[in-house]
Amino acid sequence: MNRDVEKQESWLRRCYHWTLSWADRPHAQTALFLIALIESSFFPIPPDILLIALALGRPENSFRYAAVSTAGSTIGAALGYLIGMMLFAAVALPVIEFYGVMEQFDLARHWFDEYGVVVILIAGFSPIPFKVFTIAAGAFGLPFLWFMLASLISRGARFYLEAALLHWGGPGLRQLVERHFEWITIAVTILVLGGFAGLWLLH
Repeated sequence: MNRDVEKQESWLRRCYHWTLSWADRPHAQTALFLIALIESSFFPIPPDILLIALALGRPENSFRYAAVSTAGSTIGAALGYLIGMMLFAAVALPVIEFYGVMEQFDLARHWFDEYGVVVILIAGFSPIPFKVFTIAAGAFGLPFLWFMLASLISRGARFYLEAALLHWGGPGLRQLVERHFEWITIAVTILVLGGFAGLWLLH
């Protein structure tokens, strides 16, 4: 069991460093869009890590990076929804089993029945992995248009808040983030992974 955990942690670390490595490449903005897209359906590392790195380098473009992240994540939410609705057995089920959240789909159904689209508004702005909810929304038949609107609002709020802090926070905040960037990005990753544990605790 410990060996399996170590293997998964090693894989996650590689994904983290791969994501961060795009900050210094010519097509970083395209990578940000694609990472935001696939994170909403199956990729484990959030686009926030790359967004923060890019905004630190060019704070005047912070809101552009937020827009790119929002667009990618919203399109990715639609992809996750379609995977849950049309490819559950072939694609969604292996993803769910890999992350160990199969039992949480019954809980997600209860949340959707009880609170509807509000669940997406909260999920998109929380450390709980968004992909759990996008796939579940498709599998459990949440109205697509309301789902997309909630995804756009919640993910946009998340990314634009980060952009605003880095754009208007001044040199002091940017220096603080830059000085502790590794710790902050590690904390973001831990929060995302902790979201899986939170799902188990809420079961």
